[in-house]
Amino acid sequence: MADSSPEDIQDAYQRRAIAEIAALNDEILACERCNSDAELPVMSSGSPQAEIMMIKWSPSLSERQEGVAFFGRAGTAILKSVQRLGIDPLQLYGTLCVKCSNLEEAEVLELCMPWLDREVHIVQPKLIIPMGERVVEALARLGHPLSEPLKPEPGVVQRWTPTIDALYVPDIDASLDEQGAKRAFWAAFRAIGEWHEAQPPY
Repeated sequence: MADSSPEDIQDAYQRRAIAEIAALNDEILACERCNSDAELPVMSSGSPQAEIMMIKWSPSLSERQEGVAFFGRAGTAILKSVQRLGIDPLQLYGTLCVKCSNLEEAEVLELCMPWLDREVHIVQPKLIIPMGERVVEALARLGHPLSEPLKPEPGVVQRWTPTIDALYVPDIDASLDEQGAKRAFWAAFRAIGEWHEAQPPY
């Protein structure tokens, strides 16, 4: 049998990642503690093989209504920003620590943290962007293999694991309405451009 080409291998990885994310989403949707008559759990958005994984703590109202992470103002603002920085939006994957607002804190730790850890394993990003200190604390709880503690230092690229960098930024949902908070968020987020330019070519 002929050796598989790099394109074939990449295609196989992509199909597997799509299938694994779909299975995870099915599991979340089937969770009785997450479902209610008013709203459904909020699913991730973006490519399951993205270079950059953005993580918020909990969903906004628009995300809860649509059931999609980074739907609404936050997602629109980020898309405009990464396009200005020369980053393909298809390289973004967005998710939440808290998939559903119906959960108590203990249930978040029991249910949502294992789901988040599986997302990291499936996507295997090169950069994660924790948005807010609660996300930094959540990542520490994961105990991801070979991970190092992250510091909530805005705009500083840190090493989280040997293969994944991290860029801490403030919570975007708390940053869009007040001018000073908005400037602080984008000052930190812009570092993603320098990180991207420093990546080796494929």
